[in-house]
Amino acid sequence: MAQQMPAVFFGHGNPMNALLRNPYTEQWTAIGTGLPRPKAILCVSAHWYIEDAALTLSTAPRTIHDFGGFPRELYQVQYPAPGDPDLAVRVQKLLAPLPVRLDERWGLDHGTWAVLCHVYPHADVPVVQLSIDETQAPSFHYEIGKRLAPLREEGILIIGSGNLVHNLHAYAWGKHTVEPYQWTVAFEKRVRELLLAAETNPLIDYEKRLGEEAMLAIPTPDHYLPLLYVIGTRTSSEPVAFPVEGVDGGSISMLTVQVG
Repeated sequence: MAQQMPAVFFGHGNPMNALLRNPYTEQWTAIGTGLPRPKAILCVSAHWYIEDAALTLSTAPRTIHDFGGFPRELYQVQYPAPGDPDLAVRVQKLLAPLPVRLDERWGLDHGTWAVLCHVYPHADVPVVQLSIDETQAPSFHYEIGKRLAPLREEGILIIGSGNLVHNLHAYAWGKHTVEPYQWTVAFEKRVRELLLAAETNPLIDYEKRLGEEAMLAIPTPDHYLPLLYVIGTRTSSEPVAFPVEGVDGGSISMLTVQVG
């Protein structure tokens, strides 16, 4: 039997992290070194946020540069990890009777490769992406995470990639360092407390139960929902850790949440 894998939510932040060596990316590398070697990776990225559930099926998923206005060198980054059609079919069966489409056109978006190019820089671990169905409530995404949990016993690393706090309207775009907003700090602190206490219901029902700070931290759900997939895989007795911390531009939490 394969060693049970942890599950990890990465705060991926700016796509330029793919090219940078900084405290965030150095710790991503350390996470990859410290994890058991996975058979494959199933990644839920904030940047595949569409109107249905889908899985990448390609044996050689393309590197998608899904952003604009960045230096040319970022568009030249390639992350040639293989795909894993068998894993895609396995996930499809695990989630049945939920209809999950197998997609040969999508590849690996920057929510996936900008992190993995540091975690597994040799691109030698197969990767499958699972889309986020934007038509569904947060509870739906948490329940999918629960149904994916058996994959961890099969040596599959489940990754969520987004940001716990992701408010680009409030982001300080200048090059100077700014202090985190009070609501950024308060929301992240509250989420940490809930995770450590294994209290998932407020995290799922965040719009009603986590107050105005949640509305500032999560103006749109795309970057938050990958966290629910990861904590959905958690058993009640499993520890949770925060191997990466920090806030970028005042309003982007770089917090990483590791289960197991």
